[in-house]
Amino acid sequence: MWKAAFVFYSQTSTQGEAWESKRLQLILEGKSSSVAPGMRPSATLPKLTPQERKPVDTCARYLLNNAKYLKYDDYLKARFPIATGPPN
Repeated sequence: MWKAAFVFYSQTSTQGEAWESKRLQLILEGKSSSVAPGMRPSATLPKLTPQERKPVDTCARYLLNNAKYLKYDDYLKARFPIATGPPN
């Protein structure tokens, strides 16, 4: 998600952090399938090249392909630990 945010905002941008946080919150609420479709048009509107938009497409594809496993709302209700690492 961070790499996708950096397509639209600089790595030190508070707007990029807000963009990522909003989508992460939706994913944690079990709405990963609704996050992905909104990402791709965001990369199309500013007419990004295929290489520039690659992190967005990769992230959206991951969310769609793994939606059945990204049930973080259920995992959190069951008190399962979930974690993610820092952006690289």
